[in-house]
Formats: sequence, C-alpha cells, structure tokens
Amino acid sequence: MSYTEWAESQLAEVELLTSMFPGQDELELTDQLALAELRSYVENSTSGEKPPPSRPQFFIKQRLDSSVTNETEFILTCAYPSEYPSVLPDITVRCSALSRAQQTEIQTDLNKYLMKNCLGDLCVLAAVDWVKENLEHFIKKSLSTAPAPKLESASQTTQEVFSRLWIYSHHIYNKSKRKNILEWSKELGLSGFSMPGKPGIVCVEGPQSACEEFWSRVKVLTWKKIMIRHREDITLNRQGDDSNTVESLDSLRKFTGFEEAMFDPHGNRGNHMDLGQLYQFLNEKGCCDVFQIYFGIEGR
Repeated sequence: MSYTEWAESQLAEVELLTSMFPGQDELELTDQLALAELRSYVENSTSGEKPPPSRPQFFIKQRLDSSVTNETEFILTCAYPSEYPSVLPDITVRCSALSRAQQTEIQTDLNKYLMKNCLGDLCVLAAVDWVKENLEHFIKKSLSTAPAPKLESASQTTQEVFSRLWIYSHHIYNKSKRKNILEWSKELGLSGFSMPGKPGIVCVEGPQSACEEFWSRVKVLTWKKIMIRHREDITLNRQGDDSNTVESLDSLRKFTGFEEAMFDPHGNRGNHMDLGQLYQFLNEKGCCDVFQIYFGIEGR
C-alpha cells in the first residue's frame, strides 16, 4: 500500500468511529488540526508524497454494566502510525478498576489478539469489542488478588510519602498533551512545572499516590520517548490525631503551584529552550543538581 492508501483508510475509520460514537463523552479527538491535515492530504496529495507528521489521536470511552463491573468505565487511547493499517495502531487500555498487574496483562493480551487477527486491517472497533468481552474477566482477577485491607488503631503511627518526579521526554509539542499535563497536575494537587519543546521536561511533586497517578496517565499517551529520569521519595512520620505533625508535606515543596515554563524559545520551529535560563530557574528553586542528571553536564 502507498502512503495515500494508508491515509485514506485512516480517514475512513475516523469518520466511521465518529458516526458510531457521536458524543464527546464517547469519542474525543485530541488534535483536530492533525485530522484536518490528514483530510487535506487525502484530498490533495500526489503519488509518493509523504503524509503530514502530526497524527490523529483520540480517546474512546465506554462503560460496562454487570454485577461485577457496575458501570465501570474504560478508556481506549489510540494514535495512528503513518503506515496503519499495515502496522498496528498505538492502542492503550486504561481502567481504574484494574490493578497494575491486570492493567499490564490486559494490554499484553490485547496486543497479541490484534497482532494475530487484525494486522493489515482496520482494527479499532475490534479492539473496543475485545475489551468489552474480556474486561470483566480481568476485573475479577484484580478483585481476587487484591490484598485484604489492614486495620490500624488510632494510636498507630501512619506514614505518608512525599515524591518528586523528574520526567524526560524526547519532545513535547502537542497542545492536547500540554493541556493534559496542566489540568492533571491541578486536579491531583501537584506542584512543579513543564517545559515544552525539544527536549520536554516535566517535574511534579506532592503526595506519592498523586504523583504515581499523574505518571500512569501521562506515560500511556503516545510518545517517541518518555521516562522518569530521576525521582525523590521522602517518608513523612506522622503521629496520631492528638500529636503534632513531625514534618509537613507542603514544607518539602520547591515549587508553588504548577506552571508551563518557557525559556527564550528559539530555532526554526521555536521549539528549543535556552538551557542556561533553565539552569538558573532550577538553581533558584534549589534543585540545580538535577540539571546534570538530565543533560550530563554541570550548569552555569
């Protein structure tokens, strides 16, 4: 198949999905510009011309209603490689009712199913149907392996963990991803910053559980490369309700709120930041040592 034929198939599937899932609570296209560029390419391209670099991405949200799932929602995240459907799309399943182990297992089994049965064909609807048929099984396994809750007395010492994650991405351009990063950090009560461009940097700090939730959401988006380059975890010792807190979580924060930070954007696409200004920013926050962790050099 040619790039044009691949693009025609992708556009046809998006239009089919839009008609089948008409509500924004069912299907959300995260980059309308990428879809417009794909449509323009299909309508105007000449033979051999390569497709636009931005690729359509979307979420499909569905609910299962049974005695086990109890209207559990799952989200299917999808992005098209240029050669789809000759290669599989990037599809990720997310469901809050699954443990981490079952989340990994359902993702692995879905990929195996698509590779065996759908390679070369449009397969997003097949993926949705497969998840609907199999999700209850994985939820049951999550429930059966979940550890029993521990009962703690009021006098028992409880521990809370403060985390700071330093996330590195090959680049952060997509407006939808940038919006998600800002909204999710606010929703989860995290402070820090994100630096778009190439490379992309995100720092989040706050309760460990909130940081882990943020990372679980971000990493399933479509990235060329993304990782936690460095992390800091500090255990806070808290006494009972009648005692004073030994150390407060907020006292460990180095950032006030969460912001998108730009440092003199330059380059042909305006996507490179002044790393000297980034170093000064980190230095002012008392965390300049992470600059060497990111870039392998000492800042000045």
